[in-house]
Amino acid sequence: MSNNSSLRSFKHRNFRILYPANALSNIGTWTQRVAQDWLVLELTDNDATTLGLVTALQFLPAMLLSLYGGLLADRFSKRKLLLLTNLGAGLASVFLGLLVISDSVELWHVYALALLLGIFTAIDSPIRVSFTSELVGKEDLANAVSLNSANFNAGRLIGPALSGFLIYQYGTGPSFLINTATYAVMVVTLLVIRDTDLHITAKPNRENKLKEAFEYVLSRKDLMLVMLTVFFTTTFGLNFQIFIALMATREFNMTSKEFGILGSILAVGSLSGAVIAARLEKHRTTQNILTGACIFGILLIATAYLPTYWLYAAALPLLGATVLLTLISANTYVQSNTDSAVRGRVMGIYLMIFMGGTPIGSPLIGYTASLIGIRATILLCGVVVLAAALILRAIFRDSVNRVLQEPK
Repeated sequence: MSNNSSLRSFKHRNFRILYPANALSNIGTWTQRVAQDWLVLELTDNDATTLGLVTALQFLPAMLLSLYGGLLADRFSKRKLLLLTNLGAGLASVFLGLLVISDSVELWHVYALALLLGIFTAIDSPIRVSFTSELVGKEDLANAVSLNSANFNAGRLIGPALSGFLIYQYGTGPSFLINTATYAVMVVTLLVIRDTDLHITAKPNRENKLKEAFEYVLSRKDLMLVMLTVFFTTTFGLNFQIFIALMATREFNMTSKEFGILGSILAVGSLSGAVIAARLEKHRTTQNILTGACIFGILLIATAYLPTYWLYAAALPLLGATVLLTLISANTYVQSNTDSAVRGRVMGIYLMIFMGGTPIGSPLIGYTASLIGIRATILLCGVVVLAAALILRAIFRDSVNRVLQEPK
């Protein structure tokens, strides 16, 4: 397979084995996410504030535990750690599914299990992200990140539609059990990964400290620029599960079926963005990351007042493609420009920023939507994303033209 091929990461056995398992897991994750949102709306009579609170609980651990997930990634075997996190997340998923199917679920159950799932996800994410370099090595890292993003968004394409269909036919319970089954597949797959085929350039060191990673990031203005851009983009812009749920129910008076369709339509654009990103590896500069954030903010503003369901649906692919191109570029830039000895911890910081803003943004967005409406809230979020990108460009002017470097 050519070194320039957009599929060249598949020449690595471990990546080939893990990729389809990740695909199923991503489908399961999105199936559960849509079902959980719909379950909350059912239990609360479409209350936006509660939906934002549940989302915040699921992402709150990212503020506290992503850093320690990254620290664990640099100290222990990433494969063994992923086995533990997938087992834990699978148990949280099956408990919620059984509660729903037995018709005994209450709102506090959703709160508790969303928080538990968030704990395992927060620890898992930096380990999983930094594990990519061990699967394919430094030469194919950028390509593997793009392919993983395509994988993730294929799940986002299939999962919401599948969940919407299941909710319409059988209620929310089966979606949680499907997600449980995908965790089981992931556990089995991790057991057959061969350690001898891993590309490990820096052995785990139990003396590694978080302080070293913070000092490393603070010494790199380009990494700070990228991480801050990602913070504002994800905290205020990447709230599609709230935006779409409330637009579908409050503005367009749609059912779970149409809600699921919107999620899949969004994913068409996201998947397209991920596929395009696999062919644009050399164009991942800080300048392009900032430009992508600006365009995303403008598109959010433009979609805030689209008058009909189908016009809103038609705009979602462009929105999804733009934000995914931006975030894939940011993810790859940080991974590829970080020394391998601190990569796990730096990615823990990155993911704390990537997901950690959600506990702040989600309840704020839910509350704001209940006060001024979802359309005005989306408009406001778009303004924040655009303004932040422009201000950061001015502050970090000297780091705007940094380009993707070969990882060490």
